[in-house]
Amino acid sequence: MVSMKSIPKQSRCFVGATMASSPTSISAISFTNQTLHKRASPRAMAKEICFNHDGSATKKLQVTYTSFSFSFSFSWFIGLTLTRQARVNLVAELVGVTLGPKGRNVVLQNKYGPPKIVNDGETVLKQIELEDPVENVGVKLVRQAGAKTNDLAGDGCSTSIILAHGLITEGVKVVAAGMNPVQIVRGIDKTLKALVSELKLVSREVKDLELADVAAVSAGNDYTIGNMIFDALRQVGRKGVVKIEKGKCTENSLQIVEGMQFDRGYLSPHFVTDRQKMTAEFHSCKLLLVDKKITNPKDMFKILDSAVKEKYPVVVVAEDIVPQALALLIRNKRKGVFKAAAIKAPAFGERKSHYLDDIAILTGATVIRDEMGLTLDKAGKEVLGTAVKLVITKDSTLIVTDGSTRAAVEKRVSQLRRLVENTEEKFQKKILNERIARLSGGIAILQVGAQTVVELKDKQLRIEDALNATKAAIEEGVVVGGGCSLLRLSAKVDKIKELLENEEQKIGAEIFKRALSYPTKLIARNAGVSGSVVVEKVLSCDDPNYGYNASINCYEDLMAAGIMDPSKVVRCCLEHATSVAKTFLTSDAVVVDIKEEDHTPRRKPPMPLPTSTDSLFPKNMLPSSSRQRRRNPQSDSAAKLLSALR
Repeated sequence: MVSMKSIPKQSRCFVGATMASSPTSISAISFTNQTLHKRASPRAMAKEICFNHDGSATKKLQVTYTSFSFSFSFSWFIGLTLTRQARVNLVAELVGVTLGPKGRNVVLQNKYGPPKIVNDGETVLKQIELEDPVENVGVKLVRQAGAKTNDLAGDGCSTSIILAHGLITEGVKVVAAGMNPVQIVRGIDKTLKALVSELKLVSREVKDLELADVAAVSAGNDYTIGNMIFDALRQVGRKGVVKIEKGKCTENSLQIVEGMQFDRGYLSPHFVTDRQKMTAEFHSCKLLLVDKKITNPKDMFKILDSAVKEKYPVVVVAEDIVPQALALLIRNKRKGVFKAAAIKAPAFGERKSHYLDDIAILTGATVIRDEMGLTLDKAGKEVLGTAVKLVITKDSTLIVTDGSTRAAVEKRVSQLRRLVENTEEKFQKKILNERIARLSGGIAILQVGAQTVVELKDKQLRIEDALNATKAAIEEGVVVGGGCSLLRLSAKVDKIKELLENEEQKIGAEIFKRALSYPTKLIARNAGVSGSVVVEKVLSCDDPNYGYNASINCYEDLMAAGIMDPSKVVRCCLEHATSVAKTFLTSDAVVVDIKEEDHTPRRKPPMPLPTSTDSLFPKNMLPSSSRQRRRNPQSDSAAKLLSALR
């Protein structure tokens, strides 16, 4: 044990081992006071050895660098300490509460309203914030697994966190025992690639009637939500557009409207009208369609002048807009002169022109083209299209119309179908079929109803998860659900081990095998059953569809019972959980910012002076100085002199 009593408190620190696999002795380093007080020099902070609850010691070096522009500290941890400081267990426990059909709700504090009651892992994950900056770095790292899965697949956030927790927990055990973390991580990475290939082999295409099952499982076995999403997709098609809105009554409802969606978002976030959702939403707006680059801001003056006079929003869809023209829209929008937004036209070349023509047919607009003899500077409001509602995000645009152009749309669709019949080239047929689906598909709007605001928010999150899971199933197919697909993949790991190079890589594969059972164990635990017993019984049966149905607490053919997961969600969970775990196992240092305290004294505002002394003191209790001023003989003589002059 090293004694630190002989070293001054302000000028000592610990330097310890940076790798669990190669520990070194701890030595004390002292800094002279002259070195410590130099400008932009390191300031060593004394850190005694900290003992954890289990008796393990934290060997920590913390050095502060201060200069005119920055201040930060960095810390080294050994083995288990980094994982404990990162609070992976805390995140997994909070998010894991919601996993499975019998998962419970989480109550979230809301500063500006009633508390939120949610059953969505992604929402819970966003709210986790720790006070200690080092611990918070770990939370942010593990948060990436769930957030990335939710962004790409729309569901599976909780499963990603639980898998990452399993990989980190099992991996830290072997790294602390002296194994090389780099080789361990290589074994985990090779196992991941092999398991993703196996997942594609067992995946199959989802049937139409199974879409309701996929949606219901994602919504917590709520078949009311599952059937509503299935009905919406049945009417607009598998690749149709389904939007979720707040309803005006207590019951859910489905509405099919005319409209179109394309993959282009706003050109600047300054056009956003809803900061929370980061969307720009307009009602009863006009569309300006330009099949060229807008290079001169003055060309839009005539269009914008009519928008100011008649007070309607304008959305510009053009091939491109120069910064000067874009600045004109942003500046006037921020000043409140008019409501506006700008979008880059979808696709390129000939497909871009077709896209603009389809939007023009749908909205009743006229596309501005030089070859048609129509220029932007001479165009008036007669070339503008009309939309009942228009919602723009950073990467997509939704146009909803009132159906007044239905006859023109049907005429264009019939023309496109004749072109499909007369075209032999496959690529051209594909493009024409896309245009037909875009014009004739329509948009399904799910209006969510509830008794209270808290219930409404929870239902919206459930429906969003169910819709995203259904779309993921349409893209890459489905596998058996209930965590059973991950258990079946764990049985393939033993064959994968034979292909690995060394024992440490095989240990990495074994870590992956153990982590794959974590989601099933947690689903069983949330249902009040022993997870180890469930895992053992499921793996004892050779039927790949045999598993544990937590909603009714029985073992059965899960595919026949409608318990299935989208393959895309499972794949994203595996990939992103592995990515985060690899980062944790190969990291040994943490660098965080230091919050500098403001020591400048706060000045108290001066008290306002009264208009007269009578406002503070009664007439008979004036201060002596005031009474003396009133009895001053010089002032009395001056007053008499003034009166005589008058």
